Amino acid sequence: MNNFPSWQFNEMNQVGKDYADVAEVDAFDALHGKLRNVEKENEAILDLLSIQEHHSVIDFGAGTGAFAMQAAACSREVYAVDVSRAMLDYAKKKATERGISNIVFCHGGFLTHHHAADLVNFIVTSLALHHLPDFWKGVALRRLHSMLKPEGRLFLYDVVYSEKNYETNISEWISQLKKVGGQEAVDDVEGHIREEYSTFTWIMEALLEKAGFRIDRVDYDQGVFAQYVCTKRTPT
Repeated sequence: MNNFPSWQFNEMNQVGKDYADVAEVDAFDALHGKLRNVEKENEAILDLLSIQEHHSVIDFGAGTGAFAMQAAACSREVYAVDVSRAMLDYAKKKATERGISNIVFCHGGFLTHHHAADLVNFIVTSLALHHLPDFWKGVALRRLHSMLKPEGRLFLYDVVYSEKNYETNISEWISQLKKVGGQEAVDDVEGHIREEYSTFTWIMEALLEKAGFRIDRVDYDQGVFAQYVCTKRTPT
């Protein structure tokens, strides 16, 4: 947090699971592999954005590097950004083992990453922005806007609640998770709901628009997930 005001939110102090803990990092892929087809999800993002070999990408909340490594196979350069050094070390080791050399690993987050390289074509962030309270989400989105080329695109996927029937939606989500992931998955998501900063759909959409993005596409799922594809607007 060097060179930042003392009142800035400390995104290095992680809420929810502590991914500075090597044991949590080691367990991450196994748990999420039970709940999601991560490789298929990442392929869908790459196809949706039409990322090509001359493009550059920033992956915010890169985690264990699954998306960054798939994106590296079809783009010029990927910047994998995460607040957890343990996550980055894990991802870096996997990339080295696979002979991937076009990923730049960056310790930082939405509020602290300084992108000194050229502006990028795409920013992708999945299941990460909810670590920030709403005010700081707004600050973060403005920073992402500044890192994109004109007409650059943002892909954002996260837990975002519909304002209608949110209690029912959350209960059904937890029931489904228990069937596929057991009590460990239930404990994980209940902790997320209690302690982390997922917000309502109408708030997220206003934050994106105020940050200077045009929302091109929105997909909602189960009243608890939202996926946004946005374009950096050119100032008038």
